[in-house]
Amino acid sequence: MTEDVPSAMVGFMDSWQGLSGTWRLTLLVFGLLLVTALTAFVVSRVILWLERKFTDTNNLWDDAFLSAVRKPAIGLVWLVGVFWAAEAAYQYSKAEIFQANEHLLRLGFIWLLVWTLLGMIKQGEKLLCTPGKAPRTMDYTTVSAVSKLLRAVVIITAILIFMQSLGYSISGVLAFGGVGGIAIGFAAKDLLANFFGGLIVHLDRPFKVGDWIRSPDRNIEGTVEHIGWRMTTIRTFDKRPLYVPNAAFTTIAVENPSRMSNRRISETIGIRYCDSSQMAAVVSDIRTMLENHEAIDTRQTLIVNFLAFNASSLDIMVYVFTKTTEWVKFHEIKQDVLLRINEIVESHGAEFAFPTSTLHVPDGIELSGLGVEESKS
Repeated sequence: MTEDVPSAMVGFMDSWQGLSGTWRLTLLVFGLLLVTALTAFVVSRVILWLERKFTDTNNLWDDAFLSAVRKPAIGLVWLVGVFWAAEAAYQYSKAEIFQANEHLLRLGFIWLLVWTLLGMIKQGEKLLCTPGKAPRTMDYTTVSAVSKLLRAVVIITAILIFMQSLGYSISGVLAFGGVGGIAIGFAAKDLLANFFGGLIVHLDRPFKVGDWIRSPDRNIEGTVEHIGWRMTTIRTFDKRPLYVPNAAFTTIAVENPSRMSNRRISETIGIRYCDSSQMAAVVSDIRTMLENHEAIDTRQTLIVNFLAFNASSLDIMVYVFTKTTEWVKFHEIKQDVLLRINEIVESHGAEFAFPTSTLHVPDGIELSGLGVEESKS
């Protein structure tokens, strides 16, 4: 069908006997390109109108489809128009360069299809990860992994179809890939280890983008910014980027503090030995204060007990969990708890202990300084 249009137009232009062949060809090509440009403009306007029309609908996938197909649709119009112009030029000139028109048209159709599919994958990824758009927002890490896999499948399939269209045997290419894969595997074993490490991270999901992670085995701590197929980017707390090969995550322990349910306050408070008579009342009041504190999770372990006779203090253990997991909010709560404990200790006339030493001197031994003072007196 695509060949009938230029043939009909050539037949129509041949009836213009008053013009030379060059002028007829020039007018024909100009007319085809002009019609192509006008058609592309109309198609673009129609799709934009449809996008505005479907914006108010509850189904968001039609918006994603129209957004992904708009540019490829314009490209399709130009592809067909340029093909018709090239076919018309070939029928006039019989130049060898125009013999590749059929192959270029076929490759162009494949390229436009790939462009459309990649656009749909991109729009779907954006739709599923944007809060408020999709009915159920999915995890960005999972959606990103699936979209990368789909892109890889589309691109590899397109390359194989391209090669088949150019006359290369796909079976031969696949056979070469099977034999060469062994050599490539040995040469790129580290790259493959990182790839499968990234695959394991995407499947097991020990962390996701935005999580704060740390490794007790390595000096790794920060916020995950990107999980790629070869490496993971972590932003440390001093704002430096840290690039970790994915293979490392298969051999190290990873801690994910972002998934903690509570934060812990664990403090040891010491009062003086001379305040031992106030110990029971101080412990009781601290426990009551924590049980009634609005920011303390009383469903978790709550311990306030006289802990030990230390060298210079009587120690009290305070062990509780906050409801919040936010780092800044946690420290505000911890400050408030410690200030209230300070008030309780002072309200009982007790004081906090600090390291002291008591020197016992046997009777009959006179200190030189003391003797001097006595002699002066």
